[in-house]
Amino acid sequence: MKTPSFWKNKNLLSTLLCPFGCIYATITAQRLKFIKPRNVNVPVICIGNLTAGGTGKTPTALSIAKIIRQFGKNPYFVSRGYGGNLSGIIVDPKIHTAQQVGDEPLLLSRYAPVSINFERFLAAQKAVENGADIIIMDDGFQNPTLHKDISFLVFDGGFGVGNGYPLPAGPLRESLLSGIKRADAAIIIGDDQTGLRAQLGNIPIFEGRMKPLPLANTTTPAIAFAGIGRPEKFYNSLRECNVNIIKTIDFPDHHSYSESELQNLVDIAWQKDAQLVTTSKDFVKIPEKMRHHFNVLEIEIEWKNQEALSQFLRDRLSGLTIQ
Repeated sequence: MKTPSFWKNKNLLSTLLCPFGCIYATITAQRLKFIKPRNVNVPVICIGNLTAGGTGKTPTALSIAKIIRQFGKNPYFVSRGYGGNLSGIIVDPKIHTAQQVGDEPLLLSRYAPVSINFERFLAAQKAVENGADIIIMDDGFQNPTLHKDISFLVFDGGFGVGNGYPLPAGPLRESLLSGIKRADAAIIIGDDQTGLRAQLGNIPIFEGRMKPLPLANTTTPAIAFAGIGRPEKFYNSLRECNVNIIKTIDFPDHHSYSESELQNLVDIAWQKDAQLVTTSKDFVKIPEKMRHHFNVLEIEIEWKNQEALSQFLRDRLSGLTIQ
């Protein structure tokens, strides 16, 4: 789903939903308390968040994988494969589709091997069996089944923790305080517009921004569409690239596109003499035979101080004793 607008600020609707949020938060806390995590014999780095909706976890995971590779390591991503129907496999981007393995695992597999399993511990085991010497979890901070050696919390600087309420009254999967206690560091993507830094206490904080890579065509007007938690972030990135957006079309987060929906987009673009532009996460869900109709805006993380992040990872990894 698209991130509800009432999650940003406290209001009557969020207040009315608070009792349900308390139930959700209690269930999450109990699961974290009573399920014992299991270890694999390689370090596990978790790229997680506290809020539902897009914070930039996937591009952050990709960036950290690139840093880890500079250490001479062979990282594997681990995912439960949200949105897919296969489990217990290593993703092959040449044969698997987003409908089979999920959009984010398929995107990640373009950069490093991805092991998916509905049970993350089993996914990590399979990754190690296939040669992984470091596991990177894309999401899973609230999943207690796999022991995490280093946990990052990723925040959208423009959104912070929203109204501060748990789901469904607000965006939080658990309270900010409980999350910080289990995190090793925080990552803020974009300018901190909500005073989040002051709420994070003394944990290390790293800052980055979404850096859109240049589009081949910025002169033709664009119809932009996305099925992500906060599509306005994508549209703003296009505007930063001086793309003239004449129409935006929002789809639910993790939306699986039908050929008729895609053809409708193609027809709209033809009628308006415009190009179609979408995100890399959406692009991998478009059938190969139709991709020539669509352009993709690639995004990477530009770190304010990448050397500090690299040193933090080196220090933490060198201090680990893996059982």
